[in-house]
Amino acid sequence: MPGSVPSSLDNWWCDTSSEYAFVGFSYAVDACQSLDTLKREFKDIRNTFNGRYVRLYGACDKKGFYDNVVDAAWDAGIGVHALIWFGFDGGNIYKTRRDSLFNTLKSNPKAKFVTRVVQYGSEPLFDHVLPAKELAKEVESAKATLSSLRIPVTVSELSFGYTQPGQDKAGAMAVLKAIDFVDAHILPLFAGGASTAKNAWGNVMGDIKWFSENSGGKKIYLSENGWPSVKGQGNINPQSRTAVANVENEKDYFDMLDSKCSDLKAVKGGGVGWFAHLYSDSQGMGYGIYGTNGKLKFPFKPRTSC
Repeated sequence: MPGSVPSSLDNWWCDTSSEYAFVGFSYAVDACQSLDTLKREFKDIRNTFNGRYVRLYGACDKKGFYDNVVDAAWDAGIGVHALIWFGFDGGNIYKTRRDSLFNTLKSNPKAKFVTRVVQYGSEPLFDHVLPAKELAKEVESAKATLSSLRIPVTVSELSFGYTQPGQDKAGAMAVLKAIDFVDAHILPLFAGGASTAKNAWGNVMGDIKWFSENSGGKKIYLSENGWPSVKGQGNINPQSRTAVANVENEKDYFDMLDSKCSDLKAVKGGGVGWFAHLYSDSQGMGYGIYGTNGKLKFPFKPRTSC
């Protein structure tokens, strides 16, 4: 990062066509990590794994928390995919979180230089937290609010969230039209017929093709993307009896994505960038690259280009 805050965003961000293959980690913030922890772990993501971005997951409603995220990201030289979290209980708390985030984006001079995109999530269409047409209007409103900061807006969602039975298809397509990028949730352990991670590529590419074709070729990131190392805990309950969840398959899944770098690079719209969900098992049991003991569960050195 420069020694002082730049005066303009001109030529600040890399072209999205360079953002394919591994781009970073989903990072849960429910623990309201301290500034020191954020700095240490963001630097680890940047320096150990060559991550470009941290994609926030969950919510911390502590006053000033996103200022700490901005400071830690600036210090680490890493970008942030910010998140407006609906949660799983309904209600309008997302509005408070949205307004708090937008206030920080406007007031903190560094914020627009580390915030690559603002997401609505997680899976608001699948969870029916808002009628689809209202979510589309929410996205359009956020785009207008953030336009002077040149921060794009998206929705972090499953393809099934757009197409599930009972969904307002016109409203869902309005959401897909409104978003600037596609943030796709790719969790193939939960697909019908899931078996092992090595066999998941067809499911992954099927979702990518659906998003590409139905979005008109917008840039795609796999924002919530992984293969957990456990099942039967929390909400990790695959529908397929043949689905295998263990550390070997978690590793195999990311190795498979890494081996498909050229395929991901070739996708219309500037290629597909993928996040690993999550940074640590302490943020979501089974999904982490690090275990709860703070040690890597397996060697993890994915390519960032090919």
